[in-house]
Amino acid sequence: MKLNSIIIFPFFLALLSIHARANSQSSVTGILTGAEQTEKYLPLLKGKRVGMVVNPTSIINQVTSVDSLLKRGINIVKIFGPEHGFRGNASAGIKVNDAIDEKTVIKAISLYGKHEIPTPADLSDVDIMVFDIQDVGVRFYTYINTLQYVMQACAENNKELVILDRPNPNGFYIDGPILDSRLVSGIGLKPIPIVHGLTIGEYAQMLNGEGWLKNKVKCKILIIKVANYNHDMAYDLPVKPSPNLNTQQSILLYPTLCLFEGTYLSHGRGTQFPFTILGAPALKGKYSFSFTPRSIKGMAETPLYQDQLCYGLDLRDYDSSSIRKSKTLNLKWLIELYKAYPDKADFFNFKLSKQMNNFDKLAGVYSLKEQIIAGKSEKEIRASWEPGLSQYKKMRKKYLLYP
Repeated sequence: MKLNSIIIFPFFLALLSIHARANSQSSVTGILTGAEQTEKYLPLLKGKRVGMVVNPTSIINQVTSVDSLLKRGINIVKIFGPEHGFRGNASAGIKVNDAIDEKTVIKAISLYGKHEIPTPADLSDVDIMVFDIQDVGVRFYTYINTLQYVMQACAENNKELVILDRPNPNGFYIDGPILDSRLVSGIGLKPIPIVHGLTIGEYAQMLNGEGWLKNKVKCKILIIKVANYNHDMAYDLPVKPSPNLNTQQSILLYPTLCLFEGTYLSHGRGTQFPFTILGAPALKGKYSFSFTPRSIKGMAETPLYQDQLCYGLDLRDYDSSSIRKSKTLNLKWLIELYKAYPDKADFFNFKLSKQMNNFDKLAGVYSLKEQIIAGKSEKEIRASWEPGLSQYKKMRKKYLLYP
């Protein structure tokens, strides 16, 4: 079935399903996010001028944490927003300007616009900072960069940072090559694997503990831990973490499928099913499944292959439980689609579209592209990730807050 013939209604049913599953799961497991345990941090915020690093995932019992804390008498003087903005309505990679939030009339500083690190002026009227953003546990997902920048600013300006921790939906495994220092970029700052297996709170401890902040400064942090959580737990997010991660399936496939942003294949941006489908016009005749990317405001204004029929893989019904069993990235799709692509020279040609990231920067190493071109097997590719991956796993244990 072609996506351009699919109406949008099922998409909203999918979001309702995510919401219902998350609420059901929370009641069964008893998981409580750091934000929900207000009794543990409200006394720290009372009587202080508070700055909050938040986005639409920042909720307390389905109410935005900003609104909830304002009602509790907390003096929030400034809001800081990451990629996609505080309200989450900007597409990936789109710069966001500072503004006055219409609902709260609080100044919202963009950390994905003119600057990424809060300035001394930004923090001059702030006594304490709060970081409350849902992450998905992947190196090239930029919220961990925002965490690093905020920690840097807090350390340099003598501000305490309260981190309201949240579960990592991909926290049950660690996989991928360790970032090569030559490929440091906005989608990879530190020597960690693609799937890092840490919550935001644990990663903050690693940034401090490994001396990864500039000049090896240390940020004073207080982490409000998630209650009744361990890394092996399945966790369905109650709110989509960003515009194009709009289903639980997309969140689980994202660590693998985001690598296709560095290829000349669409990964579903411009449809209601991003990061669950893959394809390109050039694959016509090789695959029967097809879809047509369209311009969608707030998700993908100018998607790759806009208004063109793409052919490829439909992974919306892929059994994502197999990821939990294998605890690995799925390199088979990358290898398969490279082999199927007619013009191999174009597959990794980053200059063909402004929408694409550099594959090497996404992978974090130069070798993955070279290995696929050379026809190396998945087993051979994985072997090349050692001993770095094992060394990282050993280091990671020092910073774990959860089993």
